[in-house]
Amino acid sequence: MAKNTKTFVCQACGAAAPRWAGKCEACGEWNTIVEEAPREALPKGVSGGKGGRKIDFVDLKGASAPPPRRTTTIGELDRVCGGGLVAGSAILVGGDPGIGKSTLLLQATALLAAKAACVYITGEESVDQVRLRAQRLGLATASVQLASATNVRDIVASLETGTIPDVVVIDSIQTMYSDTADSAPGTVTQVRTCAHELIRVAKKRGFTLFLVGHVTKEGTLAGPRVLEHMVDTVLYFEGDRGHQFRILRAVKNRFGPTDEIGVFEMTDAGLSEVLNPSALFLAERRGNVSGSCVFAGIEGTRPVLVEIQALVAPSTLGTPRRAAVGWDMARLNMVMAVLEARADLAFSGHDIYLNVAGGLRIQEPAADLAVAAALISALTGQPVPADAVVFGEVGLSGEVRAVAQRDLRLKEAAKLGFKRAWVPRPARRDKKSDEGKSPLILEDMGHVQDVVSQFADAPKESSGRRQHGGGH
Repeated sequence: MAKNTKTFVCQACGAAAPRWAGKCEACGEWNTIVEEAPREALPKGVSGGKGGRKIDFVDLKGASAPPPRRTTTIGELDRVCGGGLVAGSAILVGGDPGIGKSTLLLQATALLAAKAACVYITGEESVDQVRLRAQRLGLATASVQLASATNVRDIVASLETGTIPDVVVIDSIQTMYSDTADSAPGTVTQVRTCAHELIRVAKKRGFTLFLVGHVTKEGTLAGPRVLEHMVDTVLYFEGDRGHQFRILRAVKNRFGPTDEIGVFEMTDAGLSEVLNPSALFLAERRGNVSGSCVFAGIEGTRPVLVEIQALVAPSTLGTPRRAAVGWDMARLNMVMAVLEARADLAFSGHDIYLNVAGGLRIQEPAADLAVAAALISALTGQPVPADAVVFGEVGLSGEVRAVAQRDLRLKEAAKLGFKRAWVPRPARRDKKSDEGKSPLILEDMGHVQDVVSQFADAPKESSGRRQHGGGH
């Protein structure tokens, strides 16, 4: 009989080790390596029991039409999911504690319950606690089936027998445990095993499965990375607790576009949809203020206009402060370096603060030109024109590069009343096609020096409010 080999697995990253150690060599975490029960060894010469069955191959085109999507009547959630819920799909929803994951899914299941069989299984709360939250949200009369359970064997047995549900919510996957895995709930082995069993029964029975996932302090989903590969869709629920806005972002979707977003507003009665996020993000904007610039961005397939704010203040520190909220700090440093080297501006003696108003996080490089304009405006004390939007990518040599979906950005800006746009200089072959077609007055920016010249020609504010940069 072959001897079973002990297996030691890191519960933080899933790396296997031949023996126990205090520190995982793969991820550097301490006291995360746990011994797991080994699989039964097979007799020598046996590769896996019986011979496999022959599988049937079919044409890619297929003979039957795909099943229709099930809409939740929450338009923002349906948009992020690609137009609705697909039968047999698994959706992982992650986010910070208290951001509103459970609230959103309870609202969605309560609305779906009018036309579909919905099951809500919680491992973090009791049934009475879920009922109290439903009463607060005005959903107490919804016909949602509730249960409080953490044993996956019991959950799978309940879902495999009786009436097939249409939608099942597991809140959360980190609280589930399987008695086939010898480790504590929330560990890599348990999360992987429980998710596999739940996804298997969802595919078999054909219902839509929602898995709520916790996130680590770095903002990534807790548990093994393979969990994101196992599911069909990964949604992140983002937002700053200091703001009432919440962003539901798709980072993976096998049935729709990725990087799509849905915007919600947290109210006393739960989450409400924001149908026009651009108008909401710009609602408190004040024109003719230095350091403020409107960026025309694209989130998935949706154009979104947001205000980028910059503050440049003289620093008394040997190392000036640099801070960015809602944008990549490394990209901010790059834009400042380009402005110093290619436009002869001096930021070295100033504290720099950058903020994306409204709590939205921008990830596309098209915001480079808007950030540069906000920084130049804050440094010179001269405002960006209140009726202008800005977008474009900035290269290391100072050139402004074209970005995708230009017409969609301009159309959204015109709809909100903007009159002009600072945009990358188009290619020679596109100049004639742009004439007379754009709803805005286009001011081409081929280099960051062109942006600086916009402020040099503008009327200056009083000297008491103006901040000077050296070297120009």
